[in-house]
Amino acid sequence: MGAVDNPNARRVNKKPMPTMGGMAIFIAFTFSTFVLLRNQFPSHELFSVFLAECIIILTGIIDDIRELSPKAKMAGIFAAACVIYFLAGIKMNEVVLPIFGAFNLGWWSFPITIIWILAITNAVNLIDGLDGLATGVSIIALFTMGIVGYFFLNTTNVYVSIWIFALVASLLGFLPHNFHPASIFLGDTGALFIGFMMAVFSLKGLKNVTFITMLIPVVILGVPITDTVYAMLRRFLNKKPITQADKHHLHHRLMQLGLSHRQTVLVIYGLSLVFAFISLLYPLSSLWGSVLLTIGVLIGLELFVESIGLIGDNRQPLLRAIQKFVKRLEKKD
Repeated sequence: MGAVDNPNARRVNKKPMPTMGGMAIFIAFTFSTFVLLRNQFPSHELFSVFLAECIIILTGIIDDIRELSPKAKMAGIFAAACVIYFLAGIKMNEVVLPIFGAFNLGWWSFPITIIWILAITNAVNLIDGLDGLATGVSIIALFTMGIVGYFFLNTTNVYVSIWIFALVASLLGFLPHNFHPASIFLGDTGALFIGFMMAVFSLKGLKNVTFITMLIPVVILGVPITDTVYAMLRRFLNKKPITQADKHHLHHRLMQLGLSHRQTVLVIYGLSLVFAFISLLYPLSSLWGSVLLTIGVLIGLELFVESIGLIGDNRQPLLRAIQKFVKRLEKKD
C-alpha cells in the first residue's frame, strides 16, 4: 500500500520501515470488544465509539500513505471527537472546585471536551519518535488508568476498565514487534488511534470533574503532555510555528546527551512509571495533600526539563535561581 517510513532529517531510522502497524492493534482491539467481550459493553456506546475509531484509523491510514497536512489531520481528529461528544455522549459536564463548589459547564462542555481530545491525541502522536516508545508509554498510562478507574474512582461502570485493559492487551501483543530494533512502526494510524482512545477513556472518568479526577489523567499522561507543552513553549520562544516539527523532543534530547536508542526508551518508560505511581497517590491524599503533591511534581518536572535542555541550553531559570541561592549561602558561611 506504500505505507513506508523513509529516512529523513526528522527520523531516527536509517532504512525504510513498514508503518501503519496501528492497524494490527485496531483489529485485535475490535475483535476483543466485539467478539470476546461483547456482553460487557452497552451497544450504543460501543458502536458510537467504534464509528469514531474508524474515522481516526482512516485519517491515520491516509497520513501513513500520503502524509496529510497538520490541518487535515486535525480535521479528522475533530470529526471523530464530534462523534464522541454528540453520538456517544462522552463529555465533560460539570466541574467541582474546592471552596467554590460545582459549576455546570453548559455550552462550554463542547469546546472543552473537543480540546481535551485533540490535545491528548496529538500528545501521544508527538512522542512516537523511537521504536516502542509510544507503545510502551501508552501501556503504562492505560494500565494505570484502568487500575485507578476500577479501584479508586468508585464508578459502577466496570466495563470502562475492561475496555481499557483490552486495549492494553492489544498493545502488549504489538510491543515485541515494535521494540528496538523494530520490524514495524505504529505509524500515525497507531499513534492517533492510541492517543484518541486514551482521551476517550480518560473522559469517562471526567464526566463530572473534581480537582482530583482532573489531575489524575493529566499526571498519568505526564510524559506525552510534558513533551507537547514544552515543544509548544520552545517553538513560541524561538518564534517558530507551533506545528513545525523539530528534533528537540524529550527522546531527541536524551539521545543527544549520549544515551542509546534502547536506553532512551527505557529511561522514558521509567519516567512514565514515576508519573503512574504519583497518580496512585492522589486518590489516597487529602485536598491539601494533593495540592502539595502537584507543586512538588511541577518543581521536579521543571528541574528535569531544564537539566536536559528541553527548552534550550540557555533557558534554565529555576536551576540558575537555585545556583544563586546556593552561592549566597556559601558566601555567608
